[in-house]
Amino acid sequence: MNELSKKYLQEFKLYIEVEKNFSKYTVTAYTSDILSFLIWLNDRDIKDVTYSVIREFLGYIQQFNYTKTTIARKIASLRTFYRFLYRERIVEANPAEGVHSPKRGKSLPEFLTENEIEQVLNNVKIDTPAGYRNRVILELLYATGMRVSELSSLNFENLNLDENEIKVFGKGAKERIVLVSARAKKFLEDYIKTVRYLIFKSDDKKSTSPVFINKTGYRLQPQSVRLAIKDVMDKIELPKHVTPHVFRHSFATKLLENGADLRVVQELLGHSSISNTQIYTHVSAERLKQSYNLAHPRAN
Repeated sequence: MNELSKKYLQEFKLYIEVEKNFSKYTVTAYTSDILSFLIWLNDRDIKDVTYSVIREFLGYIQQFNYTKTTIARKIASLRTFYRFLYRERIVEANPAEGVHSPKRGKSLPEFLTENEIEQVLNNVKIDTPAGYRNRVILELLYATGMRVSELSSLNFENLNLDENEIKVFGKGAKERIVLVSARAKKFLEDYIKTVRYLIFKSDDKKSTSPVFINKTGYRLQPQSVRLAIKDVMDKIELPKHVTPHVFRHSFATKLLENGADLRVVQELLGHSSISNTQIYTHVSAERLKQSYNLAHPRAN
């Protein structure tokens, strides 16, 4: 890889990190994808890359048996990279624009029933400040449908608990309002009034201070939430792989099962497209079929 390519890669990383406000995971993945492409190009000039060269590269990576999802991401990385180069007038066209991503079969998202949710929540030990904080977090994830990264990013200025509202910033720094149930609000208020101070003995509650902190007083990171859930799941026998995102899926599924409008659910989840939300209607329909097959005497 030549020095000029290295320079463009660094500029691209800065672009998706700062201007596009991609998540840390996406920045790492896209940067890695483009790095592997530039290494494959070797000394070839990125300005000379054509649609055929992109296809040649995609043919080359077939030997690594990547999943369709990974290949689709690599194509998206290339499109974004060359879109950036085109915007900077480094190339005259985007050679990856016409490349089609492989069709991925849509799998229904994993979710928890109400009984399973209660089983998980009730097995979070709340006899320590950190345990109580973790219970509050899981209550909020289920009550609001927030992404774990959105929850981790919450500051006190985002809370409007008098109106049962929280302002969150989703993908692409898009702002939206999520609603908080009375139960989750009570847990959160108790945490703020008493438990937060016990985790790290400081009354720092400025508008820009993080709501959820670790024992050193710094912002609690998403990985800590994932570990807290794993600890609970290791204790209970639940045949499901539960992640923070499963709480988001469970939130959306429950709303639709109880008759919520699809557009309202889309707004609460912060989906840019209604097609992303429609997957939950399939989940609800599948559950109806299962209930029918179990309950109707002539179902089978």
